[in-house]
Amino acid sequence: MSQMIQNIKALGARYLIQLMKWMPIKRNKVFMMSYYGKGYDCNPKYLTEYLVKHKDKYDWDIVWAFDNPQEHENIQGIRKVRVMSLRYFYELYTAQVIVTNFRMTKQFYKRKGQYYIQTWHSSLRLKQIEKDAEASLPTDYVKMAQSDSKQCDLLISGCAYSTQIFKRAFWYDGPILECGTPRNDYLSQQDVHQQEAIKKKIGINPNQKVVLYAPTFRKGHDFSVYDLDYRQLREVLTEKWGGDWVVLIRLHPHLNSDDLQIIWSEAIRDGSKWEDIQELLAITDVLISDYSSLMFDFSFTKRPCFLYVPDLVSYIANDRGLYFDIEQLPFEMAPDRETLNEKIRRFEDKNYQDKLESFNTQIGSFEQGDACKQLAEHMARL
Repeated sequence: MSQMIQNIKALGARYLIQLMKWMPIKRNKVFMMSYYGKGYDCNPKYLTEYLVKHKDKYDWDIVWAFDNPQEHENIQGIRKVRVMSLRYFYELYTAQVIVTNFRMTKQFYKRKGQYYIQTWHSSLRLKQIEKDAEASLPTDYVKMAQSDSKQCDLLISGCAYSTQIFKRAFWYDGPILECGTPRNDYLSQQDVHQQEAIKKKIGINPNQKVVLYAPTFRKGHDFSVYDLDYRQLREVLTEKWGGDWVVLIRLHPHLNSDDLQIIWSEAIRDGSKWEDIQELLAITDVLISDYSSLMFDFSFTKRPCFLYVPDLVSYIANDRGLYFDIEQLPFEMAPDRETLNEKIRRFEDKNYQDKLESFNTQIGSFEQGDACKQLAEHMARL
């Protein structure tokens, strides 16, 4: 009997969703979502904050979809709906503009009169994506991605190199707004008061320095890359730059920090549950990563970044291909802990800044700290 009731509810829901598609589209309503509703972050967040701040000029009714709307009650200037609820489908199918940073699911069929902006979730990336990595992607995902690209009206690009990737690999031949990346506006603006507020929420003294360790995901949920000697790392950082250092460890979202064999303390903290990685990057004095696109976002702070890659050969062999020769990137690379410590000791800022400038010229960066403004003005012209 319970299964019959569930089937009746599912059938009724499908009919209601179809009915919603006949309802009038509301001008100046924008539907936002990040990573399928997991949180309030990435490009949609920073575009939202810009629109709310300039509401006198851009009067949008902003609707956000969350898995758990009650966790985001304090966000001002937006309305919230639960992902996959009936209200979710009503707001989705009556919005003039849809903005997301990931693929829309197969339940989305863009209506005539709707405008779908795909911001994607990286300004630039090391690992190949979409069609360039098709052989390593699940068939179901490829079909969903191809369908999603057909519905896109606009992509945004952070650099000329990304524009070329999108044209080749995104199954998309429509307009690309070369405006930079909304979430990188935040890193370019360097708000000291906001940084102090974030540190306070985490429990870090404003005078303490932060090293963020944020490696990417490994197949098989491999934790071995988290084998750094964090005590020694703090000593080396103090030796190089002085100050009292706090280590923040950020696991990939597919991993659970509770499974990590680390004793957390005031000096070694878990940053995995902090919702917005851009806020962690903003308070970071030194970043240690590997193959993650975080390195490119962080570069706009002009602060030191190091790549710890003990599994470089096997990672390249077993994962998708790379867009760059990692040794040609502007970041110092280390295959082991001892080399990482030595790279930190010998770091030269002038050489690093020159490499960053040369790399940004090479990729044709569009990042000027005004991506949100450019995208908002584009939406206003719709």
